[in-house]
Amino acid sequence: MGQGGEPRRVRAHDGELGAAVVRAQEGDEAAFAVAYRLVQPALLGYLRGLVGDDAEDVASDAWLEIARDLGRFKGDGAGFRGWTATIARHRALDHLRRQKVRPRSSALEQDVLELPGPHSTHDQALESMSTEAALELVGGLPRDQAEAVLLRVIVGLDAPSAARVLGKRPGAVRTAAYRGLKRLAKQLGVQGVTDDGPRTLGESK
Repeated sequence: MGQGGEPRRVRAHDGELGAAVVRAQEGDEAAFAVAYRLVQPALLGYLRGLVGDDAEDVASDAWLEIARDLGRFKGDGAGFRGWTATIARHRALDHLRRQKVRPRSSALEQDVLELPGPHSTHDQALESMSTEAALELVGGLPRDQAEAVLLRVIVGLDAPSAARVLGKRPGAVRTAAYRGLKRLAKQLGVQGVTDDGPRTLGESK
């Protein structure tokens, strides 16, 4: 499995999430509420990066579809995060097509950031910020890098899972996430993003 890459705070709940999904598929409404509680914050963060202030509405549409199709899902907790992210992404792209707007791209506002210490690495830098500040940063990245960073850091997917959501090869997602994180770290003045970065973002063999 991966070393680094996905935030520990997300991965730590995958066992609980997987068990809740199984019970929810058997008709346990309380278990579905548990799964929702574990997935929603990261999913909302991802959607904010795509559709901005409309994230709550798009998330609601996504959860209606998730609930409807839950019986068709097969997999564990990590798989469920990837599956829900795929559904949310489709709903977000539908929303953007209806709005006829590009995904939001906001300029970096230095005064909204709590800058991390000089010894932080690139992923620690993002984790030390509020989700809102991180999204302000990510909003200034090229689309492929922004989505890769959102899925890897905010949603907590590994590279193969993020690649399935985006319909790309894992190597392309690893590269996009690495370039995005390196660019963010440069904006923050963070040291420690070196040429061995892609290995820390990927999975060990």
